[in-house]
Amino acid sequence: MTLPILKIGSFTLPNPVALAPMSGVTDRPFRQLCRKLGAGYVVSEMLTCDLSLLKSAKTQFRLNHDGEPSPIVTQIAGADPEKVVEAAKFNVENGSQIIDINMGCPAKKVYRKSCGSALMAYPELVKDILQATVESVDCPVTLKMRLGIDSDTINVMEIAEIAQNCGIKALFIHGRTRIQKYTGKADYSQIKLVKKNSDIPVIANGDIESPQKAAQVFEDTNCDGIMIGRAAQGNPWIFREILHYLQTGKFLPKPSNDEIIQTMFEHVENLHQFYGEYKGMMIARSHIGWFLKRANQKSIARKLYTIDNAEEQLSFIYNNLMRKAA
Repeated sequence: MTLPILKIGSFTLPNPVALAPMSGVTDRPFRQLCRKLGAGYVVSEMLTCDLSLLKSAKTQFRLNHDGEPSPIVTQIAGADPEKVVEAAKFNVENGSQIIDINMGCPAKKVYRKSCGSALMAYPELVKDILQATVESVDCPVTLKMRLGIDSDTINVMEIAEIAQNCGIKALFIHGRTRIQKYTGKADYSQIKLVKKNSDIPVIANGDIESPQKAAQVFEDTNCDGIMIGRAAQGNPWIFREILHYLQTGKFLPKPSNDEIIQTMFEHVENLHQFYGEYKGMMIARSHIGWFLKRANQKSIARKLYTIDNAEEQLSFIYNNLMRKAA
């Protein structure tokens, strides 16, 4: 198939296959890895609009985009238009080139603050937030959302229309409701309707875990792009595999176990360097589990979970996986 050209504001993306923002996953090292392996668009982990938390270590790491190519995309979440505006301005002043507003996160701690997907129940508030944000920053503003709160309140079409009228430059739509979280199957029919009735780019998200599924979603929805979330955990190669299949109709060979282990080792090193040894070692555990599940090395992963020293973590990977592979 001929890949659609995805433009967001003045930015023309290298390709229309994006990495979804995931809390605790899509930090700078993982974004850089996914870009290297083909992702045409990446988004920061979600940032709160509470600027009083700017000095926290977690927020400082999430604000770090050093060395990343443009566009620098920051996702923010909040329910107060004034605070969302403040956060948008702050991030633009600190290097963000696109602001993405989160109205899709189904997590309880977000939902209970009337943020994320909870906002879809309040169209007038959505309008106030989007309009105020678009008017406050001189860069594209995008929206990430779901189909609605539950199956009885599907209102993605209404929110999409509001967003377009407010000047939002692209819509990223997860094909589930808030109440579904990540259960059941993504429904792309509503995404197709939004695309049919919108003049701005529509990017489909949810359950896209293979090249064949990516092609199916493009065909079924006529969307402008797709966004990959959980399927990229431990599998950053999914971006190049999808792109190759869409462009040629052929499958790329899966990465060998040697490539998986080498990539994992380098990624763990990057996490140590980015966060510092102890925090990097702790964060690396999740990634190690995902990578080694793909490499059919679950027993090794369990042993690695017990190591609480960064140098030992790398030494164990090298001595028990890389040397054996060599």
